Amino acid sequence: MASHLLGIDLGAGSLKATIIGATGVVEGEASHPVTSHVPQFGWSEQDPAEWFEALCAAVPRALAAAGLTGRDITGIGVSAGAHIPVLTDEAGTVLRPAIMWNDQRSAAQAASLHEKAGAQIIGSSLNKVNPTWTLAMLAWLREHEPAVFSRARRLYLAKDYLRYRLTGTWETDYSDAVGALLADDAVKDWSPELAALAGWDLARLPRIVKPTDVVGGVTAAAAARTGLAEGTKVVCGSNDTTVEFFGVGAVEPGIGAVKLATAGVLFLATDGPSVNPPVSCYPHVIEGMFYTATGTNSCASAHRWLRDLMFAQGGFEAMDALAAGVKPGADGLLFHPYLQGERAPYWDPLLRADFIGMTISHSQAHFARALYEGIAFSIRDLLEAARGLGLQFGTIRLIGGGARSAVWRQIIADVTGLTIERTEAADASFGAALLAGIGTGVFNSPREAVAACVRLVDTTMPDPARHAFYSNLFSIYKDAQAALAPLNHRLHALVQSQAAAF
Repeated sequence: MASHLLGIDLGAGSLKATIIGATGVVEGEASHPVTSHVPQFGWSEQDPAEWFEALCAAVPRALAAAGLTGRDITGIGVSAGAHIPVLTDEAGTVLRPAIMWNDQRSAAQAASLHEKAGAQIIGSSLNKVNPTWTLAMLAWLREHEPAVFSRARRLYLAKDYLRYRLTGTWETDYSDAVGALLADDAVKDWSPELAALAGWDLARLPRIVKPTDVVGGVTAAAAARTGLAEGTKVVCGSNDTTVEFFGVGAVEPGIGAVKLATAGVLFLATDGPSVNPPVSCYPHVIEGMFYTATGTNSCASAHRWLRDLMFAQGGFEAMDALAAGVKPGADGLLFHPYLQGERAPYWDPLLRADFIGMTISHSQAHFARALYEGIAFSIRDLLEAARGLGLQFGTIRLIGGGARSAVWRQIIADVTGLTIERTEAADASFGAALLAGIGTGVFNSPREAVAACVRLVDTTMPDPARHAFYSNLFSIYKDAQAALAPLNHRLHALVQSQAAAF
């Protein structure tokens, strides 16, 4: 009998497939890169066709790594970044590249929507509109690409489009409906009023089901491309933040997490919705629970950028080793990680990244240390803003690829002053596999899945002396951000005027 679960997660830089057994042990995994395109400053797009090609490359390699065939898979769960719209015509043809969650083009439309109906949007879909949300993206498309907008007959969120390529079905879960900023929380369904703000017909939205509901089976065509068995059950799944937070065992109110992936995200599990815009609020996998999420745009993406710029030969391992050899504070070198503008807590698409405090004595090692510290300061910025809203954090669990760095874990603990825990598996593909297990009856409930599969591997405690030092440095980081923000705006205006003139 089939006895394994497959989780598939589409990240901003790659698609990952993870196969686990019924006790949560990872039996095999593989990933395949996906490409982001930046047609203009502040824009970010991907080709949905490339997502499925990545799935077709990663899944067979994960099966091979586990020594399994498609017939050994009991169920499949899929996740992807929230907010990302894929528009198709009636035949399922994709009409344009998918606008990514970190795209900032719809700033003007977001401001207009907030001015027109801000209280209504927050009251209905729990969150304040900004360029991150699908509602603002649809408003931009209606204004700037009316031909595409009028031809569209279906809106898929990213994970739903990827799952459609496996099953041929069209649905979503409530967490992604909230993430689209098109939900009515009073009835846990789509809001006709919010959809109307962007001129979007409800007939062009999928039905809403539970993330653990089996929605279909792998089609013959998908089976031929992936090595999966035709008819293998596929659950709806949810967005990456929902499944990865669940996948590190955050099933009780008060548990927090930090995600070190393309973006840096701070989470907190809550009993019922905690609506504190601009901190985001999403439904949890466990009915009745919610979680807050607030994020910085550039985390692992900044890490990757510096690696490619300065450490092409040694890679991440060289960065880690060099950063470990530099004392806290990087001898006065500070980094603000605003390589793609910034979300929380500034919501400013025109912010720019910088290294400040450079002297002739600074080396590659200092830049590596400063990058780790700058992203940790950005996470503390999120933490302080959330605390200002009354949210309380204790122990934090780490999520994402950056959690593997012991140097970075210690820096985050020292900068935030929080105890940092790490689980054996800490990514969205693992959480997606757990959802598949719940939906196919391997586990009786979400809490049973966590009890069976989630295990801690280490704990990192903050050092009081280093925390005190970093608190002083954080105040300089904040003052520098405030001083440089108007200069960032002037630089943007100058570049824009130059583009028009030459």
